[in-house]
Amino acid sequence: MNKVDVLLGLQWGDEGKGKVVDVLTPRYDIIARFQGGPNAGHTLEFDNKKYVLRSIPSGIFQNGRENIIGNGVVLDPLLFMEEAKALEESGIDLKKLLKISRKAHLIMPTHRLLDAANESMKGKSKIGTTGKGIGPTYTDKISRNGLRVGDLEHDFANRYAQARDRHVAMLESMGCLSDFSELEAKWLDAVKYLLEYQLIDSEHYINRNLSEGKSVLCEGAQGTMLDIDFGSYPFVTSSNTITAGACVGLGVAPRKIGDVYGIFKAYCTRVGSGPFPTELFDEDGSKMRDIGHEYGAVTGRERRCGWIDLVALKYAVMINGVTKLIMMKSDVLDSFPTIKACVAYEIDGKVTDEFPYSIEEGTVKPIYKEFPGWQTPLSHLTRESQFPKEFSDYIKFLEEYLQTPIAIVSIGPDRTQTIVRSL
Repeated sequence: MNKVDVLLGLQWGDEGKGKVVDVLTPRYDIIARFQGGPNAGHTLEFDNKKYVLRSIPSGIFQNGRENIIGNGVVLDPLLFMEEAKALEESGIDLKKLLKISRKAHLIMPTHRLLDAANESMKGKSKIGTTGKGIGPTYTDKISRNGLRVGDLEHDFANRYAQARDRHVAMLESMGCLSDFSELEAKWLDAVKYLLEYQLIDSEHYINRNLSEGKSVLCEGAQGTMLDIDFGSYPFVTSSNTITAGACVGLGVAPRKIGDVYGIFKAYCTRVGSGPFPTELFDEDGSKMRDIGHEYGAVTGRERRCGWIDLVALKYAVMINGVTKLIMMKSDVLDSFPTIKACVAYEIDGKVTDEFPYSIEEGTVKPIYKEFPGWQTPLSHLTRESQFPKEFSDYIKFLEEYLQTPIAIVSIGPDRTQTIVRSL
């Protein structure tokens, strides 16, 4: 029986997973998204066009490949319909290529209201949510009050009304209830559209395909450092973004996990609130943001930028069992005379290279190792032998520090700007 391979982010999200899934897709029969919601945007660029995917797997652009939205995903029918129709207009036969797990939970209009209400009540302790109802939906899932895609086939009207009325009572008690009738009407229309797609029991479907010799790539959203258990809590997302999340988000046993592709940027970014030990507030940080176009694919929010954090990255490699690394946006650092990498933290006067329980803002001092920059454009290169010596030396250092090979190096946003070193 075949094993599934997993592809996920190793930092605070926005690592470039969408492009890599698109590049790797030709090697697989099925691409399956295993967690997250429409707050996680994957940007792909090819043929001089830019596409932003929020809920649909990034393999959708490779004709003939099956794509699955797994049970670990939370799905907003309205946002899904908008995204799906835009893809259909570009010529993609989405209803043929995409299947949706019955066990995926639905994001309701009232989840958005609860998200905004919860965030406003936190005051200065705001997490920086996108306000799309992700957290409240996962909360309902864990508290056993959720509404699932499969409920569309089983007395949906009553189940929806019960869940909605429960939310209304909560909002009234918080003094945050507002009129959502127009949004609800649009959402209910989108629910009908959702039924035009094939709903499946994804755990059976994926395991049956594995037994038949099919190959499956599991696609994660966000990044390891946003994992609900192992990220920089509480400034995290509401799901397990790590390899283990693929097991529970798709119904795949741990022994059926094959290669784990871990994606990271040659530097670091973060959106929203939360600690960021290597964040830069100077010209270098602004330069990274401008050259790298560091703005959220879905939210448009300005990303915070900083040097690569190898303490956090080594931790992410360990937690995920990464077998192959993929380095993105190397070209953003082309013009920097000096490249820095955080190799340890100083906390309360003690130096450590292990990621600690807490990295509250202001408590961690990064310790850097400096490297000479390559100061030459990478984006036009077509093979590894053309790499500047300084860039090759930097890659070698990263591989030694992380004790994991870097299999792919991205040197630009287009799918063609990808150097495969080993797969």
